[in-house]
Amino acid sequence: MVNESFFGNIYKNKKVLVTGNTGFKGSWLTIWLLQLGAEVYGISKDIPTTPSMFKNLALESRITNHFIDIRDYEKVHQLIDNIRPDFVFHMAAQPIVSKSYADPLETITSNVSGTANILEALRKINHDCKAIIITSDKCYDNVEWVWGYKETDALGGKDIYSGSKGAAELIFKSYYQSFFKNETSKISVASARAGNVIGGGDWALDRIVPDSTKAWHQNKAVEIRSPNATRPWQHVLEPLSGYLQLGWQLAVNKTINGESFNFGPRAEYNHTVKTLLEDLGKEWGIVNVDMLYKITDNIAFHEAGLLKLNCDKAFFYFKWMPTLNYAELIKFTGKWYYNFYNTNTDIYKYTVSQLNEYLDLATKRNVAWTQK
Repeated sequence: MVNESFFGNIYKNKKVLVTGNTGFKGSWLTIWLLQLGAEVYGISKDIPTTPSMFKNLALESRITNHFIDIRDYEKVHQLIDNIRPDFVFHMAAQPIVSKSYADPLETITSNVSGTANILEALRKINHDCKAIIITSDKCYDNVEWVWGYKETDALGGKDIYSGSKGAAELIFKSYYQSFFKNETSKISVASARAGNVIGGGDWALDRIVPDSTKAWHQNKAVEIRSPNATRPWQHVLEPLSGYLQLGWQLAVNKTINGESFNFGPRAEYNHTVKTLLEDLGKEWGIVNVDMLYKITDNIAFHEAGLLKLNCDKAFFYFKWMPTLNYAELIKFTGKWYYNFYNTNTDIYKYTVSQLNEYLDLATKRNVAWTQK
């Protein structure tokens, strides 16, 4: 279902560079951009997980892919200069909180220096380009309050991962103020913040959905640390719709150049880990709680409490809002993994069918980016 009204048809026949394209979110974004008619290029250091959505969907054969470490400025600059992209979605990062404790320097150099390298390469090119710098809701200094964080709230955090994401946002803002704010600049930039994304194809370390589906496939109960921890869950397509809408708006509305935007779920999507697992288990036909999870007290690092985002700014500027309700989020996620592990479904075709189902729901609900 490729509808030319989506995102003003801005991506059709455009060169779009996705950094971190071999990861979970990067793979979904790549599929969506291909469906929108974009010419997709990818930069990633490696294939980060096994299994891998990027490999299972054979995405390398569908795009122009480059294995480059974004910490290597010369290679990044040369590639961006050669591609001359119309849009850049910068997602490459060290994304795992637990790994930031094991290797803080890799986290800092990837998330901060890597972001600076992308921005510096953009500064050096001489053609029109719109860039979305994607960080995380963890960029905020989480003081454990109950209301959503706004884009004007303090950045930073108690751990290296949070600090690296806050620093990436500061680097983004500094580059905008120093180089891209000038009206003569051919580069327009914005940053995007989201978190607690789930959906089919995620196999990252220490994440509840991939851990649970792996365990259930082996007829085991998944080990969890905090069954009553509450998170604002959202499907991966929700923030991606925000990133794509932000890229579109950046191309047509100069007033949002240099701005930052949150993309998160509605408040009623806040559920405990226990509730999430019980609902996902139903998609697998598992009703015995003892077969779903068991609780361990092995907490090796600091875990933040509930962190919600206030998304009023994105709604005010371009009417962005999530599409799926909680039941649909569970259905999309549970069925993808069930089909991957338990059927002979062509997983690429199935993934595209889920995207089309999402597009159909967004169209029926008159979501802003579906309108001409």
